[in-house]
Amino acid sequence: MSRTGVGDSAVAKYTPDDLDRRIIAHLRADGRASLSKLSDALGVARGTVQNRLDRLLETGTLLGFTVRVREDYDVNTVHAVMMIEVVGKSTTQVVRKLRCMPEIYTLHTTNGNWDLVANIRAANLSEFDRILREVRMIDGVANSETSLLLSSV
Repeated sequence: MSRTGVGDSAVAKYTPDDLDRRIIAHLRADGRASLSKLSDALGVARGTVQNRLDRLLETGTLLGFTVRVREDYDVNTVHAVMMIEVVGKSTTQVVRKLRCMPEIYTLHTTNGNWDLVANIRAANLSEFDRILREVRMIDGVANSETSLLLSSV
């Protein structure tokens, strides 16, 4: 036990303040924005932006930077939504394994009959089939239901 009375494995979740949220919003719009461009847009020093970005990354608030591609960039990409039922208290274990799968684009907890919702992107139907099998074989996954996303309207 630490001096706070909380086990050492418990880490307080970092809560971004207004400046952090503004930095994140700018990065969502332009993930390649330079520190100088961010500092000008936000009206703060470049060093402040660098320190805030470092803290957001260290605390896991920002997981990294990525590329967003037009939906129609690769017409062969298979998009799907998978609802997942988890057995008992194995949600943390299942989430950990799902996060290691690069085809799981986003993962959400939910209420109702399903415990998790995964957005899947696979290169083709063969890869999609493999992902479905891999997810269903994870210890703790009791049931799943998947729907292919055919077109955006």
